[in-house]
Amino acid sequence: MKKNKFLVVTTNEIPNMKIVDVLGVCKGSTVRSRNIARDIGAGFKNIVGGEIKTYTEMANTSREEAYNRMVNHAIEMGADAVVAMRFSTSMIMQGAAEMIAYGTAVKLK
Repeated sequence: MKKNKFLVVTTNEIPNMKIVDVLGVCKGSTVRSRNIARDIGAGFKNIVGGEIKTYTEMANTSREEAYNRMVNHAIEMGADAVVAMRFSTSMIMQGAAEMIAYGTAVKLK
């Protein structure tokens, strides 16, 4: 494996690499809430149709933050890579949702 290259894959294996140790589940999450300005804009967009870009941006930012936290958790665990990576989301309360990134931290040879 190349130095300074941390692999994250959605598959259970990495081609041409051997998993020599499973360190456990690594995860990262963030909770985001809507705001009134976005909701007003989204309400207008809901009437005419189309993409609600502020919500798309918020979702992308949430995924990126959760992903980075998961990678940092895996590195803290001593991992070389994360396999079987997934995203999940759930509503925490009205207007707030959690985005979580998780996978299996592994050592490679």
